[in-house]
Amino acid sequence: MIHNLEKIFIDKRSVNSEVADRARQIFPKNKIEIVENEPWSEIKRNLTAEEFDRSKKNIFLTPFDGQFFKRCPGSTQKKVLNCCNYHVLNLGSQCPMNCSYCYLQSYLNSPVSKIFTNIDQALSELKMMADTNSHLPFRVGTGEIIDSLALDPLTLYSRKLISFFTQYPKWTLEFKTKSDQVDQFLDLGPSQNTVVSWSLNADYVIQKEEHGTASLNDRLGAALKCIQAGFSVAFHLDPLIYHTNWQENYTELVSRITTQFLPEQVNVISLGTLRFQPEQRHMMKKRFGLNSLVTQAEMFPSEGAKLRYDASLRNEMFKFVYNLFKNNSDRWKIFLCMETPETWISTFEAQPLQKPELKDMFRPLPSIG
Repeated sequence: MIHNLEKIFIDKRSVNSEVADRARQIFPKNKIEIVENEPWSEIKRNLTAEEFDRSKKNIFLTPFDGQFFKRCPGSTQKKVLNCCNYHVLNLGSQCPMNCSYCYLQSYLNSPVSKIFTNIDQALSELKMMADTNSHLPFRVGTGEIIDSLALDPLTLYSRKLISFFTQYPKWTLEFKTKSDQVDQFLDLGPSQNTVVSWSLNADYVIQKEEHGTASLNDRLGAALKCIQAGFSVAFHLDPLIYHTNWQENYTELVSRITTQFLPEQVNVISLGTLRFQPEQRHMMKKRFGLNSLVTQAEMFPSEGAKLRYDASLRNEMFKFVYNLFKNNSDRWKIFLCMETPETWISTFEAQPLQKPELKDMFRPLPSIG
């Protein structure tokens, strides 16, 4: 995926970074430019659809001056959503892939993708927290505002992170991706506290809505590679998207998973349905037109100030997919992502802390500010 990039801008402060060195090895000179300021920094308003598209094709290698390690945004909505105590480590922003429903369309306003070059500072933040909380089951993911692995052949940050997390066996590192870029770290296995996870969808949805991503075959093939190398894997069927023949298409997806993997080989499976901020709808229509399943969807104001499917449709979709897994085996470990207690009761007839296999994920952890 990195070879589809149009330009690599290197912040003057990052010229001597390891990532800048790799960029100079990988890309021709005419694709690299040393700059003193962020490209297109004169844009001080919301991006147009064209500017957002451009931001995906141009990378800015630069230090990050803020806090790398944070709680998942879902933790701020605990009054209305069940939170799984996920933490995030942001090592860049924007994604080279192009999913029609991506929430970054209403979240990011930077005119260029960014890779943060000061990963040693990020590891220092992690170490401060880990040294005082190594006995707690922290789950740390790198895929909140950037795909964890799509650009990893450039950064090789996966290798630094896997090596760091081996020191803290009760902590879990999660890479979340729609790519198949795993070969660059497989030699570091086995590592049972590194979970390589994939956002998966029905083949029909991938082809229609997840533009520029790895195929379902390639994602599942990469997951098998990781298992063979001694890594844990996880799957996120999120967002489930309503469409004609959705039951048939999601039945096929679950069949692919349950045929190729055993429950014991999959760390966890999460389920979520389509959701987005109201202001995102205009951007999606501009970028993907009215033939998208996402822009056609009938959505309603709901929890977390987002637009969602009607609660009855969400419940129907969750129950349907959940039962597909459970009819195959009771051993599949499944939870709902950013959903209400009411939806949990409707789908599972229990809250997460009432399910033994989910207690460690949802038990409250110390605040990190």
